Amino acid sequence: MSKNVVYAIVKAGGRQEKVSVGSVVVVDKIDGNEGDKVELEPIMLVDGDKVTTAADGISAKVTAEIVRAEKGPKISIIKYKNKTGYRKRQGHREQLTRLKVTGIK
Repeated sequence: MSKNVVYAIVKAGGRQEKVSVGSVVVVDKIDGNEGDKVELEPIMLVDGDKVTTAADGISAKVTAEIVRAEKGPKISIIKYKNKTGYRKRQGHREQLTRLKVTGIK
């Protein structure tokens, strides 16, 4: 592995994502318009051989740009009770946001 690898593990929408500069990630909905800048909370930062965690105190900031709002895949919810004629159908699509990481400083 190359010695000059820089990436971060960030907390985004209840999950952790591995990001580097230029990577695109899909996270839970973030309020904002296309082109807005957002800051993600880093949990761990890897800079070559140096690894820094949140417990050690990370001074770096991870910035990203909102690319667009999206919807996740359709989930079908079907309820059925035998012999009564009860059937209920419902669908759901999660609201998501696509981000492009612009910097780790």
